[in-house]
Amino acid sequence: MGRTRMTWIGTSWKMNKTLAEARAFADGLVAARSALDGVRAFVIPPHTAIAAVRERLPADVPVLIGAQNAHWEPAGAYTGEVSMSMIADAGATLVEIGHSERRQHFGETDDTVALKVEAAVAAGLTPLLCVGEPAGVRAAGGEIDWVAGQVSRGLSRLAAHDLRRVVVAYEPVWAIGDLGREAQPDEIAPVMEMLSTRFRLAAVLYGGSVNRRNAAELLGVPGTDGLFVGRAAWDVAEFVELLRIGARARHTGRPDAR
Repeated sequence: MGRTRMTWIGTSWKMNKTLAEARAFADGLVAARSALDGVRAFVIPPHTAIAAVRERLPADVPVLIGAQNAHWEPAGAYTGEVSMSMIADAGATLVEIGHSERRQHFGETDDTVALKVEAAVAAGLTPLLCVGEPAGVRAAGGEIDWVAGQVSRGLSRLAAHDLRRVVVAYEPVWAIGDLGREAQPDEIAPVMEMLSTRFRLAAVLYGGSVNRRNAAELLGVPGTDGLFVGRAAWDVAEFVELLRIGARARHTGRPDAR
């Protein structure tokens, strides 16, 4: 039996929220700070709002702030990009890497994902590596090999002792977005078990059509350290309710030897 681990609950806002909206969300977290007890909460605003959210949250409101992307080079002629040190300077301690939307729309590959994971660790940031199979792979029964391959390639530039600094979010492509369908616990359980036993990570999260109705059940899937939530957490009241669900879950983590 593993020790009880703190449950991760977080959300990425994608290309949403003005500065005023971001500050209002942060103010809502401050007002509901008791919901953060026993939960490792994180919020990933757009780059424009990282500093504003960080400045709005006092030190006694323990919310990790992330960035949705960053380049692997420390500086240079990369118009439109930001570096790992830049997002850290703005207040981020975590960086989302390899989301399926970036793979689909912006040409991210396993090679660039690996470069970014390496750069994040070198900059002292926590990489949040996103992986997940498309519907066709799932239909053919290839999800385990697909996801394991994505993780292995994404971590390929790290030393073994650095794997404990990485969080992996399993987000099957068929379950995310406004057209995604809710995954059933038995559909994701084999992948979560594989991730939790094959790789020695900081945490393994599930994401994909997560909401307050299915959150507790998904947290009960063995090997699941938390949830990475999309649009269901963009309203601060809904996010706070998800935090409370996470705190109540009393999720049992993997053994200390991980």
